[in-house]
Amino acid sequence: MNPPENTRDPDSPMAQRFRGFLPVIVDVETGGFNAQTDALLEIAAVTIRMDQEGYLHRHETFSFHVEPFEGANIEQAALDFTGIDLDCPERMAEPELMVMTDLLSAVRRAVKENGCTRAVIVGHNAHFDLNFVNAVIERCNIKRSPFHPFSVFDTATLSGLAFGQTVLAKTCQVAGVEFSNSAAHSAAYDAEKTAELFCMIVNRWKELGGWIAEDGYTDEETE
Repeated sequence: MNPPENTRDPDSPMAQRFRGFLPVIVDVETGGFNAQTDALLEIAAVTIRMDQEGYLHRHETFSFHVEPFEGANIEQAALDFTGIDLDCPERMAEPELMVMTDLLSAVRRAVKENGCTRAVIVGHNAHFDLNFVNAVIERCNIKRSPFHPFSVFDTATLSGLAFGQTVLAKTCQVAGVEFSNSAAHSAAYDAEKTAELFCMIVNRWKELGGWIAEDGYTDEETE
């Protein structure tokens, strides 16, 4: 039985850092841009953890190949862009319900372990990923999602602020994060690189005095 999602550990620094939300980096590869009509082909989620000094680090990666739902639209241009071969015997795709059951269970577990109340999607142009996640949850008739239904942390916006870039590959280059163009457009790879960027930006903000790990409050909040 899953724990209640409205309980949390008030002493958890992670919970205090993001108002009870656990950032979970999500990336999807799809058959097009329309979440209602186009296939979800890959999905990956990366959890993060916080060390004793209040710094964020990439933790676990959960990655799945997904069978297109019945009647799903798949644009050839999307397959050319991602390099996904739907007929590849090593793809080992699973039905949407099976994928989302496993993925959401992993996210719920991470939320509980970090003393948080809910997960919030982090992504590069995150509303694209959120729209597809919400659409597949609706198709699978999943009643309770650990993710906030509309709030996100968008690393494209954060990267524009921190590095003056909004494209993932260019941002990684400027930030000094190793990035392989040949490995890109895999959900797991892009999610892990996005997680590295998110942690780097949040950690740098902490170093600049924007957040104090002890009790999770800034100086202004304690005055």
